[in-house]
Amino acid sequence: MTFDSIANLLTKLIDVLLVWLVLYYILKNLRKNVKMVLLFKGLLIIIALKLISDILDLVTIGYLLDYVITWGPLALIVIFQPEIRNILEYLGRSQLLGRHKILTVDERERVVYEIVNAMEILKKDRIGALIVIERDNSLTEYIQKSKKIYADISSDLLVSIFFPNNPLHDGGVIIQGDKITSAGAVFPTSDNLKISKRLGTRHRAALGISETGDSISLIVSEETGRLSIATNGELNYNLTLDEVKMILLDELRPKQYILLEDEEVEEEGNTNENVQ
Repeated sequence: MTFDSIANLLTKLIDVLLVWLVLYYILKNLRKNVKMVLLFKGLLIIIALKLISDILDLVTIGYLLDYVITWGPLALIVIFQPEIRNILEYLGRSQLLGRHKILTVDERERVVYEIVNAMEILKKDRIGALIVIERDNSLTEYIQKSKKIYADISSDLLVSIFFPNNPLHDGGVIIQGDKITSAGAVFPTSDNLKISKRLGTRHRAALGISETGDSISLIVSEETGRLSIATNGELNYNLTLDEVKMILLDELRPKQYILLEDEEVEEEGNTNENVQ
């Protein structure tokens, strides 16, 4: 193969990979947004009608659909401008290496222990709380608008922040790695119509920030003391302390670590088979 043919092949490969990357982010955000799901269904209906009109030679409906297809993209950009902006912001907040990935196993377990211990106290005393843990997507824009703390994470500090007489108790706490970065943060509330009306502002804010990125949101209900976790636009409600601990350990474990762990298990299994 010549150099030109290799360069041409690499160019085509990069082109295909970029298309798949765009489709991946579109589909990833599609499942979290009710409006985008409805838009996708509408596009499928229009495409189906166009195919039917071409097959059956339906002139009038085909003529109208041609106009829709021609001017539709411009209309979609205007109508769904907020959703498009959210997707672009999501891409801009992405980090190559989240701070939770550089924690050692002991540091990660200590972070989870302090958070769970604080939630146990908050649950017992019926003190409302919202704790958001940053992963790969940066939360800098919310940190800048909140009260900076940057202190080592501890259950005592978390409990004191959410104590009713504390001026920061109404907002959320942001954790980066093993540090409490800020308090009093305000997050966008979810507009998902499927959310129960019984859930308050904390739950909606927790779900809202989980829909715009990959953060982990922990909620303690002020009315009931129930514990919940929101990740990837989904809310796990009324969890036990053990369930919270297990979910946190699993969600904060780097994916590379999981792959290495699986490979080690497979190697051990192969070794045992050879010994037998």
